[in-house]
Amino acid sequence: MTSHKIGTRQEWLTARLDLLEAEKALTRQSDELARRRQELPWVRIDKDYRFDTDEGAASLADLFSGRSQLLIYHFMFGPEYTAGCPACSAIADGFNGFAVHLANHDVMLWAVSRAPLAKLQAYKQRMGWSFPWASSYDSDFNPDFQVGNSEAQRQSGVGEYNFRQSDLRLDGPAITEGPLADWAATTGTDWATYTQQSPGMSAFAIDDGVVYHTYSTYARGLDGLWGMYQWLDRAPRGRNEARTDDAPLNFFRRHDEYDTE
Repeated sequence: MTSHKIGTRQEWLTARLDLLEAEKALTRQSDELARRRQELPWVRIDKDYRFDTDEGAASLADLFSGRSQLLIYHFMFGPEYTAGCPACSAIADGFNGFAVHLANHDVMLWAVSRAPLAKLQAYKQRMGWSFPWASSYDSDFNPDFQVGNSEAQRQSGVGEYNFRQSDLRLDGPAITEGPLADWAATTGTDWATYTQQSPGMSAFAIDDGVVYHTYSTYARGLDGLWGMYQWLDRAPRGRNEARTDDAPLNFFRRHDEYDTE
């Protein structure tokens, strides 16, 4: 028998209407946050970032593809990886469906990763994705936008992520065995190598040929872009992310790794 609270239809309706008011308040707050994002000052980008794409070498301005706005998902796929981060892969599973809508609303969506283009192309084919994906392999783009550690940061042991300093020094058995090591192994790396990359998204605008950085978000700031989570948050048991002895990793896998038998 279920251990969850059981009630009548009227009790459910009373609680649901109370929750509806809280949901409406959150929606209004979300609208206000969106307005504040759009009012952030734009920062001119003068560095000449270069990317490798399916169409050849490209600048940041080229990624706009004729649109005035550019959204980039910083996908964790480092040069040493043999496969993309499973979490980033779960987020990117939604890109195919809405990238065409964005492109027809003056917004280009790209994924950008540090791995060489050939690795990205092979993984993209494996996953069945069609959205544009660029390599920043020979660029400072990732460390400049807090989604990769520069050599100087690795040497100092101090990086920057989510607008604060982060400790890059790793020690203890957790990084060589257990869930963290198991998670890193899904990308063909160890934890220290895996965490040289970080997830995030950044927004850009172009005006009179000048590119501006307008917004970036990281960590839990990406939850709203993760379509799977939006559905699970409305399911009876929510995200239900608790690990068990026989499932030491996160509850999700890459979409081609589930046991469907």
